[in-house]
Amino acid sequence: MRTMEDQLIRDVGSEHDRARLDQALADLVPEHSRTFFTRLIEEGRVRVDGRAVRKPSHRLAAGQRIEVDVPRPRPALAVSQDIPLSILYEDAEIVVVDKPPGLVVHPAAGHADSTLVNALLHHVRDLSGVGGALRPGIVHRLDKDTSGVMVVAKNDAAHRALAASWKAVRKEYLAVVYGTPKPERATIDAPVGRDPRNRKRMAVVRGARAALTDYDVVESLPFVSLVHCVLRTGRTHQIRVHLKHLGHPIVGDVLYSGPQWRGIPDPRVRKLVAAFPRQALHAWKITLPDGRKFEAPLPADLEQMLRALRG
Repeated sequence: MRTMEDQLIRDVGSEHDRARLDQALADLVPEHSRTFFTRLIEEGRVRVDGRAVRKPSHRLAAGQRIEVDVPRPRPALAVSQDIPLSILYEDAEIVVVDKPPGLVVHPAAGHADSTLVNALLHHVRDLSGVGGALRPGIVHRLDKDTSGVMVVAKNDAAHRALAASWKAVRKEYLAVVYGTPKPERATIDAPVGRDPRNRKRMAVVRGARAALTDYDVVESLPFVSLVHCVLRTGRTHQIRVHLKHLGHPIVGDVLYSGPQWRGIPDPRVRKLVAAFPRQALHAWKITLPDGRKFEAPLPADLEQMLRALRG
């Protein structure tokens, strides 16, 4: 009977004594990312000295043996759908798209289809299957209501290369926030983790994973500002959480700002801001380690709000 898995066996050397299991595997098998091994560990596909270990943080000891059942890449099984898609760039390795607001990245509970993946399967014929049956080629994600640049791998080698170098990718965003941050240029250094009071949200939490966001104010407008952000780490909802922590949450962000527009004294501006239907966050630019830069123009809804505020 043909197996759908390949087995990796590695012995733990002295250089990985007391190392985390996920980090050691990423070092020992560099063709796969740490995120990839974290998923396999949590799925029970990794054994240490014959015993299944489900914690990526498990500490190893020199002389132990690690066995990993690596599932073979599967063809993408999500349904191809003819959904309009703005392709910014494409070659044999990657496709770069401008994700519109309101589009979920991949099928999941509550979103079986009509996602970016469904659109990609229609527009891109040689899409990588290494991300899984429902996430072919997906290396990173944007929230449903965040617009902007996304890079997708078209084959397994490109997927592995992107995943391995993702920390070195420069990711720039534009956001419309309440008020004007002071100072107008700084770095937010605050750890981000699951909010202990609301598990659906993230928050600045002492002892959580380190998180760094550089920001500078691009334009001050009546009661709001356009802010440029650069991610130096990649925590869930990082920019949204950090700007809230700074006291200047993103306009339209129901999860992290609420109806702050009620406090705007100018009725015209209050109406404009209250009517914005999503978090005003746009993934503006991505620069790959090889120097290639991809940029998505501001979407129509953000451009329209900014134009009205300037007027």
